[in-house]
Amino acid sequence: MKLFIDTANVEDIKKAYKVGLLSGVTTNPSLVAKEGVKFEDRIAEILQAVPEVESVSAEVTPDALTAEDMIAQANELIKINNGDKNITIKLPMTLEGLEACRYLTRKGVKTNVTLVFTVNQALLAARAGATYVSPFLGRLDDISEDGVLLVTKIAELFRIHNFDSQIIAASVRHPDHVTRVAMAGAHIATMPFSVIEQMAKHPLTDQGMAKFADDWKKTKLS
Repeated sequence: MKLFIDTANVEDIKKAYKVGLLSGVTTNPSLVAKEGVKFEDRIAEILQAVPEVESVSAEVTPDALTAEDMIAQANELIKINNGDKNITIKLPMTLEGLEACRYLTRKGVKTNVTLVFTVNQALLAARAGATYVSPFLGRLDDISEDGVLLVTKIAELFRIHNFDSQIIAASVRHPDHVTRVAMAGAHIATMPFSVIEQMAKHPLTDQGMAKFADDWKKTKLS
């Protein structure tokens, strides 16, 4: 399973990219707003910071309500960084979003249909030709529904019908989410840098490192 980082913070993106973990970046207007920068400028910065990833998602804004509006915004986003091939247009899971998805897919533009909460929504997104389909498991968990089960069902659906769309498990809140969606068949998990850091840690690892360091000091004294 591939790992994407879900943030608009360039420093966090650079840290994860330097380790060699990243296959992509997801972001949205809300995440960019937290950074206090212009949306297009931050997308350009991200594209330049991670030249070898397969996808950087740039989302159409919430005031783009029609397919025509979304396509117009997508055409402007595609121009960022001289039409960088890694840019992916992130679209809402609405009928208008699906129409825009179909149009952009036919034009050879990568798309990510976001805010997916049911198997039927995932089916529609896949039929529209979405490159990526993003079920939000954390938000389902927040309302006492099983987000990982949704990923499991979507993965089975895509397998049965040979859909090319990749599942991005989104709204990942902790390392256990990552483990469970990987086992459930997600192609990708996208998460904040804090979750990536937590995945690398374990108390026994820390204890082992401390023990090795202590023993090494003893060998230097002998």
